[in-house]
Amino acid sequence: MTWRDHLANLITAMGYEFVGCEQQGKGRGSVLRVYIDHAQGITLADCSKVSHQVSAMLSVEDPIQGDYSLEISSPGLNRPLFEIEQYRKFMGCRIKVRLSQPHNNQRNFVGILQQVDESDDIHLLTDTETVVLPFSSIEKARIIPDLE
Repeated sequence: MTWRDHLANLITAMGYEFVGCEQQGKGRGSVLRVYIDHAQGITLADCSKVSHQVSAMLSVEDPIQGDYSLEISSPGLNRPLFEIEQYRKFMGCRIKVRLSQPHNNQRNFVGILQQVDESDDIHLLTDTETVVLPFSSIEKARIIPDLE
């Protein structure tokens, strides 16, 4: 079991949804951002409570080399997507996707998430076409909020 699995189990046991986590930067300026959610929303008190527990777990397991800052956050309106099940949950939403490797000479895509097929490819309706992107090649993806 990885440290991320332990992290997910800890947060779930506390009654929250573990949305995912990401590390940005390296060295002294790096940040480990952990996203949590709850049906009633997330408050500052929730973030503080989870931060205390996650910090204790990380100091015991020590999975990340060097100094970093820990941030606990709600996913917000521009919710990040980490797991394939999250893509299935948000079909019909407008998303922004960045791939680790170019697809047809392009790494960034914006469009409506139309489908997640049985081989875990996502079908994205862009302004000009429907593109099929392998989930395994997605580096980062976020919901684009509909503010109208």
